[in-house]
Amino acid sequence: MHLSIDLFMHYLTVEKGLAENTLAAYSRDLSSYANFLEKYYSIKQPKAISQTHVLEFLSWLKDKQVSPRSRARALSSIRGFHRFLLQETLVSNDATALIETPKVFQPLPKLLTHAEVDALLEAPAANSPVAQRDKAMIELLYATGLRVSELVNLQLRDIKLDIGCITALGKGAKQRLVPVGDIALEMLLKYLQDGRLQLKKQGTTEFLFLNHRGKPITRQGFWKNLRKYALLAGIKKSVYPHVLRHSFATHLLENGADLRSVQNMLGHSDISTTQIYTHVQQERLKKLHTNFHPRG
Repeated sequence: MHLSIDLFMHYLTVEKGLAENTLAAYSRDLSSYANFLEKYYSIKQPKAISQTHVLEFLSWLKDKQVSPRSRARALSSIRGFHRFLLQETLVSNDATALIETPKVFQPLPKLLTHAEVDALLEAPAANSPVAQRDKAMIELLYATGLRVSELVNLQLRDIKLDIGCITALGKGAKQRLVPVGDIALEMLLKYLQDGRLQLKKQGTTEFLFLNHRGKPITRQGFWKNLRKYALLAGIKKSVYPHVLRHSFATHLLENGADLRSVQNMLGHSDISTTQIYTHVQQERLKKLHTNFHPRG
């Protein structure tokens, strides 16, 4: 089993070019699956797996109170694995072929209001190298809708100051060109000309955003800083990097941007993923109607 999983992971890495976080999720799901089959059914070969075993594993996850979303993701990983086995003629049938993917309720994304975004952007008020970096990162995140992994992995060559754009490397190693507003460009230029030069230590690095040791800042490091600034800004909501991505998309649509353009800027491969933001607008309109219409 574990050898077959290794072959599948190699396929996902080399031929599919999946992102590191996606690969890690596949690996966790399939390791748990293999361990379950070996522990409860003594299965060590993929040929011995039947539909019943897959259903028993999903039931086991439910008994362990794994969330519906995580169970759906696990089934997706397992389905991909069995399809790979069939494709490579390592098995004669797909044990997941007749199993339906459970429908998962899609919660509306959390957002910041325009006022909350303004307060957050003003929170890094000092002129230290770290404050310059953080202000540039927050401005850039809201101006472009980047994923936090895309933000922290930006390199100097990705910044196109002359045309006001950045090159983002998204899921599946897909590149896209994203426009950047004047204010974010101004903060970015200030950081490049001052803060980054002070943060950079001996040696060279092409990464754009550096920590106080001169190393690339991590997702966790930026998340921690963002929470700190949200508290300083007096924002009561839970603030994390993806909230700014959601706010970016929703505020664009509210101001007349078309859905296809927002899809391209976010790097969504399927426009149905972007359409969640139209539902957000509908929900806000309903709340406005309820609160302000005489018969709401």
